[in-house]
Amino acid sequence: MAMSWRDKRPLKPFEWGFLVLLLAVLLYVAASLWGVVAGGLPNLGRALADGEIRFAVGLSLWTTTLSTLLCILIGIPCAYLLAFTPLPGKRWAEALLELPLALPYLVLGLCLLTLFSSPFGKALKELGLRLVFDPKGIVAVHLLINLPFVIHLAAQAFRQIDPELPLTAQTLGATRLQAFRYITLPLCRPALLSAFLLAWSRGMGEFGATLMLVGVTRLKTETLPASIYLNISTGDNGMALAAALLLLLLSLAVQGVSRLAGRKGRDL
Repeated sequence: MAMSWRDKRPLKPFEWGFLVLLLAVLLYVAASLWGVVAGGLPNLGRALADGEIRFAVGLSLWTTTLSTLLCILIGIPCAYLLAFTPLPGKRWAEALLELPLALPYLVLGLCLLTLFSSPFGKALKELGLRLVFDPKGIVAVHLLINLPFVIHLAAQAFRQIDPELPLTAQTLGATRLQAFRYITLPLCRPALLSAFLLAWSRGMGEFGATLMLVGVTRLKTETLPASIYLNISTGDNGMALAAALLLLLLSLAVQGVSRLAGRKGRDL
């Protein structure tokens, strides 16, 4: 809601102190980001012409988009159950799903490495699904990191819906699935779109867990964050800054779409 003229008032003395603190934080963030922009812009053309950077961008986009779509397809039904169904042990299930959100990504990567190096992982490899030190493992990493996140956001969105709305539709003859499809989902569309975009952005920038499970191999498991790591390791700071700038631009685009979706949701 826009601020009206009645909401405009002089700042209180203690609010001036808060304003100074806010300006200091904004300056700190802007100065940090400016280092990437200033160092990346002169090298952006060279990075876009480099085959290795293009490979890293393509691998990042492919794995992140696929994993985010899987998170949405799996997460929405799970969130619906947690939000609307009196399941036994639901609190334990929610606590387990929240645990990956609190753990360092390196720990999550080590968990996956242990899992897929076990007889279970070897059985998957014999079936043709190799995940350790393979690009497909990036998708598995993103699922562990983002699936609980998507389920949490989607469940919150579902709980904000008036339960009388789908119930009314059912009393008028709609099935529960139809009420979910035509009532619940449309009402939650802006929130679900924001969850998709946030999960996609998190996947694009993920590195720690991916490093543990698939390693960093040029032109094989090299995502954009991995490309930054490799270029810094070899002393090519300009290329590393250009790759970081590409990630920054992608994040800005996602943030813009997310804000637009949230604004449209508030206008409904």
